[in-house]
Amino acid sequence: MRRLLEGQGRRVGFIVLLQLVQAAANLLLPTVNAAIIDHGIVAGNTEVIARLGAVMAVIAAVQAASAVAAGYLGALVAMRIGRRLRAEIFTKVQSLSSQDVALFGTQSLTTRATNDAQQIQAFAVLVFTMLVAGPAMGLGGIILALQQDAALSVVVIVVVPLLLLIMYLIVRRLIPLYREGQDLLDRAGGILREQIIGVDVIRAFVRQDHEVRRFAATNAGLTANNLQSALLVAGMLPMIMLVVNISSVAIVWFGGHRIQAGQMNLGALTAFITYIMQILLAIMMAMYVLMTAPRAAVCAERIQAVLDTEPSVRDTAAHLTAVHSPAPTKAPAPPARLEFHGVGFSYPGAEAPVLADISFTAAPGTTTAVLGATGSGKTTLLNLVPRFLDPTEGHITIAGHDIRGLPLDQLRAGMAIVPQHSHLFTGTIAENLRMAAPGAGDEELWSALEDAQTLRFMRDLPLGLATPVGQGGASLSGGQRQRLCIARALLRQAPLYLFDDSFSALDYDTDTRLRDALDRRLGGATVIIVAERISAVEGADLILVLDDGRLVAQGTHQELLSTSATYREIAESQLVLDGPL
Repeated sequence: MRRLLEGQGRRVGFIVLLQLVQAAANLLLPTVNAAIIDHGIVAGNTEVIARLGAVMAVIAAVQAASAVAAGYLGALVAMRIGRRLRAEIFTKVQSLSSQDVALFGTQSLTTRATNDAQQIQAFAVLVFTMLVAGPAMGLGGIILALQQDAALSVVVIVVVPLLLLIMYLIVRRLIPLYREGQDLLDRAGGILREQIIGVDVIRAFVRQDHEVRRFAATNAGLTANNLQSALLVAGMLPMIMLVVNISSVAIVWFGGHRIQAGQMNLGALTAFITYIMQILLAIMMAMYVLMTAPRAAVCAERIQAVLDTEPSVRDTAAHLTAVHSPAPTKAPAPPARLEFHGVGFSYPGAEAPVLADISFTAAPGTTTAVLGATGSGKTTLLNLVPRFLDPTEGHITIAGHDIRGLPLDQLRAGMAIVPQHSHLFTGTIAENLRMAAPGAGDEELWSALEDAQTLRFMRDLPLGLATPVGQGGASLSGGQRQRLCIARALLRQAPLYLFDDSFSALDYDTDTRLRDALDRRLGGATVIIVAERISAVEGADLILVLDDGRLVAQGTHQELLSTSATYREIAESQLVLDGPL
C-alpha cells in the first residue's frame, strides 16, 4: 500500500484533515442542539435559539462541505491506486516467461488484473471515506456521552462490545468464503474462455449439453459461495439494527426516569441519544469497511503472489558461466552466428528433460532446419534462442556472445520471429505489420506482403492496408494469418530469423514461391526453420533431426537419407520416392 500511495501523500493528509473536521462538526451538532433545547426552547429565549441556530447551520455546512471534499479526494486517490495496481500487474506479467504464466493460468492472471484490482480499489474508496471519520466519531461520541450522563453510559459499555463481537464473528467466517469465491471465479472464467474459443469443436462433436453441465456445476458452486457470503453480510445489518433499537429504547426509558427525577436535562438526553446514534453510525461505517476488507485481503494476496514472482528468465548476466564474460554486452552486429553448446532444458519437477545435449552451429547466410515428430522438442529449442525459456544445461551464443549476457530487448531486437500460432492483434493490417517496424512506409509494407505471397488476397480487400483485423485474426484464414505474420517478420530486416512451423497452412505452390522469395530476401541472414514436413526442409543447408528431445542426426537432406534411420523413416512416410533412398 505504501508503494501504491507514492506521490499521494499531500492528498491523503488533506483527506485525514477533512475527515477530522467532519467528525468534529458531527460531534458539535448535538451539543449545540442540547443548548438550544435547554437554554432556548425550555427557557423560552428566542434570541438564544436564533444565535445557536445560526451556529448550528454553519457547523452543518462545514460538515457537509468537508464530507463532500473528503469523499471526492478519497475516490480520486482510490482510482489512482487502482490504475497503478493494474499497471504493475500488467508490467509484471510482461516480464514473466511463458513457463511462469502457465503456473498461474491465463484466466487467473486476467481476473487478478481486473476483478481483484477492482475489489482493492473499492476497498480503498471506503478506507479514504470512513477510516478516520468513523473512529473519530466513535471515540468522541463515547467521551461526550460519558460527559452528558455517566450513569446512562452503562448502555454504551454493554452495546459497543456486543456490536464488535457480532462483526468479528461474521468477518472471521467471510475471509475463507471470499478466498474460495475468487478461486471459483477463476475456474468459471477459465471454463467460459475455453468454451468460447473452442465453440466450433464443441459443436462438431455435439458436446454442447456436456459443456453446459460442466459450466453449470462450477457456476452452481460459485453461486452457493456468493449466497453464503451474501447471507452473512445481509444478516449483519439486521443484527446491528436490533441491538441499536433495543439500546435506543433502553436509553429513552432510563433517561425519561432520570429526567423525571431531576437528575438529567431534556437537552442532555437528546444529545446523549444523538451521541449513541453517532457511536453506532461509526460502528456501522467500520462494518462496511470490514465487510469489504476480507475480500480485498484475499485479492491482495493473489495480486501479491504475481508481483512477488521472480521471472524464470531474467534480464541479467548473473547466469553466465565462468568461461564467458560476466558483464552484459551489447547486441551483436550482423551477421549472427548461432551456436548451441550442450544445451538441455527441463521443466521444474519433470521426470525427463525436454531437450538434452543439443549442440550445433547455424552460420550466417545459411538455413538450418529442425525436423522431428510431434513432441520431440522442436518449439522448445526455438524458444530458447529469444530467451522465452532459459536452458537448464549448456549455453547458447550469438556472434560469440552468450545470450544471457545480452539485454533482453537488444537480444530480441536482433531477430525476427514467426511463432507456431499465427497471432494478429485488433487493428488494421498496416498496424499489425508495423509492430515489427514502426517507421515502415507503405511501400515497404507492400514489398514484404509481396514476398510473403499475400498480394493475391490483399487485392481483394477494398480497404487494402487499412483493412481491420479482428482479435487473433479471426476474420482471416489460417494461411492468410501465417503469411501476414511472415510479412511482419520480413519487415524486421534482422540478422536472425526464426520460423516455427510457419508454412504448415500453405499449399505446395504458395510454399514453393514463398521459399524462393525468402531465399532472395534473406540471403545474408541466419535462418532457423522448425517443420514437420520433409518438403519444408529438404533444401536447407543443415537439417537437425530431433527424437525425444535428443539430436540424433544432422546434415543435408541427401546425407541424412544415407546416414539417419530416423530421417529416412520420416522421409519414407511423407515422400513418394522412385527407387531406393
